[in-house]
Amino acid sequence: MSETNQVVVITGAGSGIGRASSLKFAANGDKVVLVDFNLQTGEETLKLVKEQGGEGIFVQANVANSEDVQNYVNKAVETYGRIDVFFNNAGVLQKMSMLADIEETELDRILSVNVKGVFLGMKYVLKVMEQQGNGVIINTASTAGIRSEHSLAVYSASKHAVVGLTKSAALEYVKKGIRVNAICPGGVDTTLTQAVPVMMQTSGYIPEELPNMRLGRFAQPEELAEVVTFLASPKNSYMTGSIVAVDGGLTL
Repeated sequence: MSETNQVVVITGAGSGIGRASSLKFAANGDKVVLVDFNLQTGEETLKLVKEQGGEGIFVQANVANSEDVQNYVNKAVETYGRIDVFFNNAGVLQKMSMLADIEETELDRILSVNVKGVFLGMKYVLKVMEQQGNGVIINTASTAGIRSEHSLAVYSASKHAVVGLTKSAALEYVKKGIRVNAICPGGVDTTLTQAVPVMMQTSGYIPEELPNMRLGRFAQPEELAEVVTFLASPKNSYMTGSIVAVDGGLTL
């Protein structure tokens, strides 16, 4: 394995794509700063990183809280002196419901994490990267960010917002040595998505394409981690503002 020796901050590192990517970065020789709201799962990821010989720290944070975000950014810089890569990954899934039946509290919950959390992470990490004169940001959007999703109006809106933030930041910081891209997963086997079939049954809607996943299966988090680490690699020097669908052909 090639050792890139980057400092990588990962939000939502306690499970799913975040955990798989944390382990992949660490295996590549990168130092990882693991961020998650869940103390137990975040520390579990750090334990796994260290068991495979990796180096990192864990910082508990609510990504929608400005003080918490500034704290994990500051901890990364205090510990390792810089931030080379930011995997802005933390997110939550909406309870499936028709738009008119969505409660305002659900709207606030989704937008707080999926939009405000992504915005705050970029806001404070970009300041560090701008001072360095380089850096890479990868945001986690969704296939719901590039098309509509039935019974997920607020979630879809939040992920469209992530796409918009990604493109805007890529444009604004392209001359400052900072690349910003986004991944759009679709059908990944994670704790977050394992609840989806039950929610579909409750809502009474099952997408017509779901039984016919074009690759015949959901993705494993490790497959997304391969894409994330590629986007973060110094060898991938000419991509910015790209919205990368990693969905097994779901959106074709």
